[in-house]
Amino acid sequence: MGDSFYITGVAGFIGSHVAERLLRRGDRVHGLDNFDPFYDRSMKEGNLASLSVFPEFRFTEGDIRDRAVLAEWGNPGPVDVVIHLAAKAGVRPSLRDPVGYADVNVLGTARLLEWARHRGVPRILFASSSSVYGGNRKVPFAEEDPVDHPVSPYAATKKAGELLCHTFCHLYGMNIVSLRFFTVYGPRQRPEMAIHAFTRSLFEGRELPMFGDGGSRRDYTYIDDVVDGVLGALSAPPGYRVYNLGESSTISLDDLVALLERSTGIRATRKYLPPEPGDVPVTFADISRARAEIGYAPKVPVEEGVRRFVEWYRNDAGQFQAGGGGR
Repeated sequence: MGDSFYITGVAGFIGSHVAERLLRRGDRVHGLDNFDPFYDRSMKEGNLASLSVFPEFRFTEGDIRDRAVLAEWGNPGPVDVVIHLAAKAGVRPSLRDPVGYADVNVLGTARLLEWARHRGVPRILFASSSSVYGGNRKVPFAEEDPVDHPVSPYAATKKAGELLCHTFCHLYGMNIVSLRFFTVYGPRQRPEMAIHAFTRSLFEGRELPMFGDGGSRRDYTYIDDVVDGVLGALSAPPGYRVYNLGESSTISLDDLVALLERSTGIRATRKYLPPEPGDVPVTFADISRARAEIGYAPKVPVEEGVRRFVEWYRNDAGQFQAGGGGR
């Protein structure tokens, strides 16, 4: 019998993939999700359907900010690892709701850490973000680089979450890892993110809204590689650690669209728009620490990942058609 993993945000994109990998290798998963209406509930229910076939999967619907929900969630038995993925996501939406983002991402994280402290949880993995690097000009981004100047409320809440994790480690000796994800994509990706939104627009014959001149660059990271990194972090040294989980390569927005054109066989109509507040010109992960300490070794370059995503979209994405475009 494997370990007992407690995963917040289990019905989401990354959470459902992590849970599925753990269940397939024989672990027990206790999931928690509040079905935040950021995108259609039916998409998350579809994610859960793929997990519910495993007898070792348990699910609780509820909010990480609710002490009673956390108390009920923790009743089934021992907790070996908590993987905290629940959050209000997205840079641009956070500009419209900074208070809501702070409430969920900061207060919710504090409540979860306090619950984990009282339960004596041996290890916690916290989902942070490359957005904490803000507009840093030095690339690639390394974990020891300064992250004191976030440029969006979302980034600020993720930095605050990291600080809470460090504080709980310092005060209570908890083993906590903050994982800075770099633009994760793949099957079941959130519908507002660029690769998913652009693919949908291409198949539906709509123009692609592109913020900026097409030269902004992102370090797109395929979901299978991110799951490898999450599981690798289970072997991180004790104490508090931070790791970048990226592909450690970048592609411009224009070149990404060209990749999607080749994979779909459809020519894009580009609509260039002014850059949005909170956007940064580049994200680029230095993964040398993750390679050395947790054996992280991404295998799927963006060319192959986009091909796989488009194949999934053609064959299996019917339940993901709803949702708007965006980041």
